[in-house]
Amino acid sequence: MKRSEINTALRKMEAMIQKCKFQLPPFCGFTPEEWQEKGHEYDEVRDNMLGWDITDYGLGNFEHVGFSLITLRNGNAKLEKYTKTYAEKLLYLDEGQSATMHFHWNKMEDIINRGGGNVLICVYNSTKAGEFADTDVVIHSDGKEYTVPAGTQVRLTPGGSITVYPYMYHDFEVEKGSGEVLLGEVSMCNDDNTDNRFYEPMGRFPEIEEDEKPYRLLCNEYPTA
Repeated sequence: MKRSEINTALRKMEAMIQKCKFQLPPFCGFTPEEWQEKGHEYDEVRDNMLGWDITDYGLGNFEHVGFSLITLRNGNAKLEKYTKTYAEKLLYLDEGQSATMHFHWNKMEDIINRGGGNVLICVYNSTKAGEFADTDVVIHSDGKEYTVPAGTQVRLTPGGSITVYPYMYHDFEVEKGSGEVLLGEVSMCNDDNTDNRFYEPMGRFPEIEEDEKPYRLLCNEYPTA
């Protein structure tokens, strides 16, 4: 992705967050220049990859496949100094964008529609071989349990949520005509380097073409203290 595309995407997410009256932690406002001056007091942000993030899955089609996100808090199973067992994110999808089919080996998460349009989440159980299972999927949504056939798209309107369990394939897309969406994610600790199993092999972080200065550093770009 071009840096200019990333900058535009981050500003659009920022505007949607303001529209939904959600307040971000201070580190989300640090400029790249300010990050050069931050010492070890912000190691938790660096070590646990908090902050701004972009994914296009390495496909180069961000307008349709990919989204913007912020990790607000996170633990770290690999470093004993961080004892949080939970994580929280915000995800932003413009109309026409989607996330690809995947599951998590370890992480259980709630996906919450925090505002805007509607999101459609397609669900499958996984076989032991990592294929789609032709079995009904048990859905837990806002205190309600029910089952749906494999491949069903669960519709989340603003305020609605779904619990996604390990080995439960899911993707999501904005319902056509409903407008941009701000999602929340509350989960166990997040590790995007090892805990994602994509149905079709692909990447997680974009390769960046530097065509302008960064508006914000991404969570995998922080300078060392």
